[in-house]
Amino acid sequence: MEIIWYGFLGSLAAGMMTSLGALPVFLGRKITPRMQDALMGFTAGVMLAASFFSLIIPSLEASEQLYGGQVIPAGIVVIGIVLGVIVLAILNERIPHEHFIMGREGPASHNLKRVWLFVLAITIHNIPEGLAVGVGFGGGDIQNGTSLAIGIGLQNVPEGLAVALALAVEGYSRMYAFCIACLTGLVEPVAGLLGVTAVTYSQPLLPWGLAFAAGAMIYVISHEIIPETHRRGYHHEATMGLTLGLVIMLFLDVTLG
Repeated sequence: MEIIWYGFLGSLAAGMMTSLGALPVFLGRKITPRMQDALMGFTAGVMLAASFFSLIIPSLEASEQLYGGQVIPAGIVVIGIVLGVIVLAILNERIPHEHFIMGREGPASHNLKRVWLFVLAITIHNIPEGLAVGVGFGGGDIQNGTSLAIGIGLQNVPEGLAVALALAVEGYSRMYAFCIACLTGLVEPVAGLLGVTAVTYSQPLLPWGLAFAAGAMIYVISHEIIPETHRRGYHHEATMGLTLGLVIMLFLDVTLG
């Protein structure tokens, strides 16, 4: 139960960082498209580093402890990653949502207001993040879970800012924009609780859960974040942001793990 609480609280703390990022909306200042793309690039870098250093490598290590050898661990990680990508792709196709730049995706929906399409898009984005933090704690590795929670929390700050400011530009009140940005982060502790509970009570699920979370995050990086950061011509800034996010997450993982 202690590990489950660590996983839940870690994913909750990471999700709450979205609220911290949304606070500047009350200052009334707009964020430039150049800065938006740099911040989203930072998000991609953190998630990319977390996918490999905090999820894929621990998945291989956990598989080797359970089954030994190299073929079975490699096979588990490969299948887990592919399953994570497939599940996120299905969610992306089946749930109506809207991205800031790429526009609407998924089935057509005329009954949902645009603000809720934004919320659904960020929700799809945040599910693998919360899952990753929860599974990271699920193996009993507090340091690995902590580095994941810190890294995901850091990248949630610019995400919360982007969501709140985008909604404010759409004409919603600052308080409403702030509350919706906070709401998008609440899916992370739910996914984190599911992840940490599953792998805690069934240790053979740990390498699968780690690889699955990595695949889900890789899908979000490739399908959503990077394409959005390159559509307005600020790909250089986005790449610099990605590099910064990657090295910060790498540093956290090495120093804390």
